[in-house]
Amino acid sequence: MNKLTLIIVLLTLGMMLFSGCAKMKGESAGEYLDDSVITTRVNAIIVKESEARYFKIDVTTTQGDVVLQGFVKNKDIEDSLVKKIEQIKGVKSVKSLLKVEEK
Repeated sequence: MNKLTLIIVLLTLGMMLFSGCAKMKGESAGEYLDDSVITTRVNAIIVKESEARYFKIDVTTTQGDVVLQGFVKNKDIEDSLVKKIEQIKGVKSVKSLLKVEEK
């Protein structure tokens, strides 16, 4: 009975040790920080854009890909925001899910 218990314990420990060696997927600390910096810069652009700052725009950045969600007054504001955001260092793409607010 003791040998069986010992074998089970050793197998369990072995599996736990080797599972820790597997590479974790997702963002590293550096990637997360880079995305945070990009999101902050995008939000700064939104605040500076006189027409856009009065609307609720959510910004999500994942590995340099920026997604905008919310509302804007017109299509010109959306286009202007996208152009400015594309100029930010580290931005790979900008996906706009912005909707023009109905009057």
